[in-house]
Amino acid sequence: MNKRFRKIAFVVPPGAHLLDFAGPAHIFYEAQDYGAEIESLFINLDQETLATTSAGLKVSELHNFKDIELIEGDLIFIPGLDASILLQPDFTDNITEFLHWLKEQHSKDITICTVCTGAYIPAFAGILDNHNATTHWKYLDRFEKSFPNVKVIKNRLFVESNNIYSSAGVASGIDLALFILEQLYDSYFTAKIAREVVIYLRRGEEDPQLSVFLQYRNHMEDKVHFIQDWLAQNLDKKSSVDQLAEMVHSSPRNLTRLFKKATGTTIGKYLDQLRVAHAIHLLESGDKVEAVTNQCGLNSPNQLREILKKYTGKLPSELS
Repeated sequence: MNKRFRKIAFVVPPGAHLLDFAGPAHIFYEAQDYGAEIESLFINLDQETLATTSAGLKVSELHNFKDIELIEGDLIFIPGLDASILLQPDFTDNITEFLHWLKEQHSKDITICTVCTGAYIPAFAGILDNHNATTHWKYLDRFEKSFPNVKVIKNRLFVESNNIYSSAGVASGIDLALFILEQLYDSYFTAKIAREVVIYLRRGEEDPQLSVFLQYRNHMEDKVHFIQDWLAQNLDKKSSVDQLAEMVHSSPRNLTRLFKKATGTTIGKYLDQLRVAHAIHLLESGDKVEAVTNQCGLNSPNQLREILKKYTGKLPSELS
């Protein structure tokens, strides 16, 4: 293996909630299947090679965290765990070495992601002090009292602060994994993974905005998904509704109706928003206005200005 794969270390503590680590792990497994250069590892936090989850399932042959070499760009996922274990007075006494190790990893700019009550672990390590975090709604007040130096954010699916992501619990860990995947790769790649597992991101209005490449995907219409995929990959090409309909063996009228019913928007508006998102990305990357115009399938820089102003209300400095 010439090129080093990005490592993602999933911590499996005693009493771990299954979906908290299995959900995100499956998202990255699917990403690997689509070509993402990811290596998933399952590690302990107490130097035991076997952990019994809260559901009773035993996970064996865990890697010892001490033996794992991580570098900047790698990730650690920490799931929530059973309160009867987590809230024991001597819990931190038993994981002192892991807390030191976690603090060391964080100092190396390794991203830490927590699900549910997993947020307690970096809080115990002191690396959430003076930073934002969230956790499962049942434990928000207790968490706030236990860690007065942590700014607890309520009613959020996930929060990022100081290169530590914390999420509200269980299914939100899957949302967080998809969000992380979008940061590592791109929106279109993540949309394919979300579709593969038939799970779509659920973001609150104060959470990071959902890219148009991931919006309008919460439906099960294969023909519409195909059109969305094709448009996203062929923004430089001009296409009519008649041509799109022919691709999915449908009439233009039926495709137009089906697309609006499945997504809540029209094909034209959806295409416009794809172009806007792509144009902004290209301009921010330093591409020339003429090149951006061509790559977005537009006729002229003036048309590019019009579409950007229509959907964003402003013009980038390159077009002002």
